[in-house]
Amino acid sequence: MSLTKLGFKVGDKLVYPNHGVTVVEQIGASAIMGSDESYYHLRLLANNSRLMVPIRNTDRVGLRRLYQPKEIKGLISLLEEKGPKSHTDWKGRYRENLEKMKTGRLEDVAEVLKNLNEVSKKKSLSFREKKMYDRAKYLIVSEVAIVKGIPEMEAEKLIEKSLDKSLGLGH
Repeated sequence: MSLTKLGFKVGDKLVYPNHGVTVVEQIGASAIMGSDESYYHLRLLANNSRLMVPIRNTDRVGLRRLYQPKEIKGLISLLEEKGPKSHTDWKGRYRENLEKMKTGRLEDVAEVLKNLNEVSKKKSLSFREKKMYDRAKYLIVSEVAIVKGIPEMEAEKLIEKSLDKSLGLGH
């Protein structure tokens, strides 16, 4: 199997769903696993932790390339729109949001962020929902910052402005 056929190469920045942006440091077998299987050796940019994904599981885990600038533009627009009504009961809402977080699609993560942001304006979030809100926000902010080449603080302001617009608080 040729490495170009695999799609990702050393140095590529990829998104590992629910974890964030990683960089491919190596492609090859694992000394630890001792099998003939090839792995992507990834480093999480947020905390430098390392992980390995068997190449054959790439689709299953949802490993994907960073969004393109035009996709980020669409994402910002999506964040600015008024969100659909969500579950009023927190368990149903949590389950629904958890499923969306697992897809790794920024649009799904944005819906979770928007949904929880709206709920948080009416009442305080449960501990688990607060953690999910923070995770969703981090995943979006970190990818937007890297794609746009701006500091995370600036990306966070952009995201917060978009969320305010979705609630009718923006100009």
